[in-house]
Amino acid sequence: MERPRRITDSFPRRRRRPGRPPGRQKGKSKGRGCPGAPPASTATHNSPPGHRRPHPPPPPPPDPTLLEMLRLFDLAWEYGPCTGITRLQRWERAQALGLSPPGSILDALLEHPEHPDVTYSLWHEYAL
Repeated sequence: MERPRRITDSFPRRRRRPGRPPGRQKGKSKGRGCPGAPPASTATHNSPPGHRRPHPPPPPPPDPTLLEMLRLFDLAWEYGPCTGITRLQRWERAQALGLSPPGSILDALLEHPEHPDVTYSLWHEYAL
């Protein structure tokens, strides 16, 4: 009786070099990054070795009612699509097209320019 054919039977077989283990060993990186690159660290040029620069504290979370208002702005189709641009860019585009977007949205965007939950729309993490 003949064994059933598999789809991999149509590919040419490759021979391994002697002494090489089969497959890759995942998660066993030996710290080999780019050749000649210094090791990654967060030390600054003026700080002593081993000293890490503290990260700036995250901005305080905005008011939940503000986030709900911005979410409704994202879902409002009359101001055009919001994928691929920030909320401020969308507001400015709608204003330039004469669609009269709410002024409270602009006030909120200018009040929290550094907070990503305010700056970006609901779908900013999705690829176009």
